Amino acid sequence: MLLFTKRAFFNGTYYLFVGALIFFLSGCASSWSAKVSSYQKWPDNVVGERYHLEAEPQQVGNLEYESISDTVRAAIGATGLVEGNEEARFTVKIKYGSELKEDWVQRYSDPYFDEFGPYGAFGPWGGYFGHFGGFGGGIYYTPRVVTVPVQYHEYYLTVLITDAQQGGAEVYRSTAASSSGGSSLLDVMSKLAQAVFDGFPGNNGEIRTVSLPRNR
Repeated sequence: MLLFTKRAFFNGTYYLFVGALIFFLSGCASSWSAKVSSYQKWPDNVVGERYHLEAEPQQVGNLEYESISDTVRAAIGATGLVEGNEEARFTVKIKYGSELKEDWVQRYSDPYFDEFGPYGAFGPWGGYFGHFGGFGGGIYYTPRVVTVPVQYHEYYLTVLITDAQQGGAEVYRSTAASSSGGSSLLDVMSKLAQAVFDGFPGNNGEIRTVSLPRNR
């Protein structure tokens, strides 16, 4: 999908269609998607067993962590577990964050925006002296499509569940990642938590795409 930068050439103002980047990264305006990888050796007959959320030392007392752990509590119902105390059979740990990444999108070139680039005002296709622009550009300017780098954040959430009755062995590990934004970090993490437990426990080693309605 194209990310367009449109300039009103006569008054020197322009508008960046930032929303188009969200379309590019998510692929659909009406739904939200995440890439989910899961590994599991989920035991049988554990419905009603208890779990507790265990914070890492750096997470203890962290209000952001506490809010995000609430999103995991809301999504964990698919496991059949219920929250208990530290003597619970299952221990749940979470890790989350974001990573700055770069991708390439297309937009129309702008002789002002790309002033000295190959498609800019003074380039071979530029509005001032370009083959199709005419002197000074004006209404004769024909924009070209250019590919430009765009930075964005990829958000991730990992949930790890261990079983005390198996010596603390891992029985579920899942990571959900998405470049789709939300109204807040908490909103994104809430959706990632839902994705982590979507179709639980799933197949061991499965990598899949989970799509959710944006209002879910």
